[in-house]
Amino acid sequence: MVDYLPTTLDEVRPGCWRRADRLADMDTNHVQASVCFPNTLPRFCGQTFCEAKDKDLALACVQAYNDWIIEDWGGGEAQGRLIPVTLVPLWDSRLAAVEVRRCADKGSAAITFTENPSRLGLPSFHDAKGYWEPLFSACEDTGSVVNIHIGSSSVSPTTAADAPQAVSSALFATNTMGALCDLLISGIFVRHPGLQVSFAEGQIGWMPYTLQRLDTVWAGRDRDSLIGIRLDQPPSQYARTNVYGCIFDDEVGLANRERIGMSQIMFEVDYPHSDSTFPNSLAVFDRLASSAFLSANERYLLARGNAIAAFGLARYGITE
Repeated sequence: MVDYLPTTLDEVRPGCWRRADRLADMDTNHVQASVCFPNTLPRFCGQTFCEAKDKDLALACVQAYNDWIIEDWGGGEAQGRLIPVTLVPLWDSRLAAVEVRRCADKGSAAITFTENPSRLGLPSFHDAKGYWEPLFSACEDTGSVVNIHIGSSSVSPTTAADAPQAVSSALFATNTMGALCDLLISGIFVRHPGLQVSFAEGQIGWMPYTLQRLDTVWAGRDRDSLIGIRLDQPPSQYARTNVYGCIFDDEVGLANRERIGMSQIMFEVDYPHSDSTFPNSLAVFDRLASSAFLSANERYLLARGNAIAAFGLARYGITE
């Protein structure tokens, strides 16, 4: 029997919870700016508050977290470096839209959302009544990027109850694959052509086949009965204008970048998780870029250019 005890702050790397130490670690790792997700307490998209029975208290917690990450964690000397990713009250899309606009007024331009709402007991991306429309309209209007992190459905993919953790770790990208299919087929990008979605930690090596398969389904079947809504373009075209994929170690994805679009791929370091490339992210980047024979411009887009465009970093003076 193993006794599990709480981890104390003394046992955690200071950069995980102290702003000055985080900035110092970013300097060491050659990182100028980094988007900051919630994790342990709120969970990746605020599932903790969504599950709370007292929704008034839950909303107050969401707002308190957002005020903290915008004003305290991402403010002061960290402004333009620690980019806040705010929560929304998932249980009410209209309240979520209000919170997006409130946070945008405070300087935020990114939210975190779930890879699969139905797994959280919420309406799916395909909801016929348009449950999520107020939220996505608010994100489009304010230029707020919708960030979707693996694990944000509170479900780990596996093959059997007794399958080891390594199986789930290898399959995690399948959750992102499902999210991409849902978003492209749902028509969200038809209704919201300015909406931008970024997938965190899902890698991209699976994208070329998935986009090819979606296009094949779109082109070769009765679209009205199979898809349910009218898509004027092949699904892959919406991915090229509205979806970003992020990598921290994916040679296969970079080798097939033409099938995805080099302007839609960003580099991430996954700090402070155990599989982070810190403090060797620059060396990892060079290895990936060299193995894929990236040009100088492609290296720039992967390391900086695409993130500047996606997250509007020009507002902080980061323009190139």
